[in-house]
Amino acid sequence: MERYEKVEKIGEGTYGVVYKARDRQTNEMIAIKKIRIKEEGEGIPGFVIREVSLLKEMHHCNIVRLLDVGASERSVYLIFEYLDLDLKKHMDSCQTFSEDHRLMKVVTLAYRAPEILLGSRHYSTPVDLWSIGCIFVEMVNRCPLFCGDSEISQLFNIFRVLGTPNEETWSGVTSLPHFKCSFPKWDPMDLAALVPNLEPAGVDLLSKMLCLEPGKRITARKALEHEYFKDLEMVP
Repeated sequence: MERYEKVEKIGEGTYGVVYKARDRQTNEMIAIKKIRIKEEGEGIPGFVIREVSLLKEMHHCNIVRLLDVGASERSVYLIFEYLDLDLKKHMDSCQTFSEDHRLMKVVTLAYRAPEILLGSRHYSTPVDLWSIGCIFVEMVNRCPLFCGDSEISQLFNIFRVLGTPNEETWSGVTSLPHFKCSFPKWDPMDLAALVPNLEPAGVDLLSKMLCLEPGKRITARKALEHEYFKDLEMVP
């Protein structure tokens, strides 16, 4: 990592810290994501391997480029292209967004899918579609739809809006580790009333992203083909 000179810390999350840095060889600015390995001898965490594998396959103008990967005894370093703005900073820079609530700084709970909150150990891309749906709502309403201060309060906030699931509405939910038959029973609310500035096609897309049962949640490909994006010119 001697090739890179740290300039400043620009972010911090659950798994590590992000620094702005300078590449001494090219003199270009880059971003370094330092991920801590919690236990000595643990090896590289599985989520890091997945992130690196996926990013190496992605070549798109809307996806940040992974430039290099490094490691030390207790840390893994992901080297990214440096971007001046993330979504939060972009929203803060726009008068439409900045006059009210901001995108939440702590993302790991506000956008966490219900299957994870219920302890599922088998999950895949539907988790990401749930998070995108939560961000979608926040961009429209300028405040989060689900905002709990703990995992259980986050789960209950979701159930208050979408209804408490059962085997009829979510096959297999009662077998998840953290599901309790004693959970309060809420009926689903009218989603359109919660996003009054969103057109019907957008509400339909949102409802498909925020489907409680992961297997029935819309896929990214189907979402891009949705009527809501019919007037949008897609970037190849």
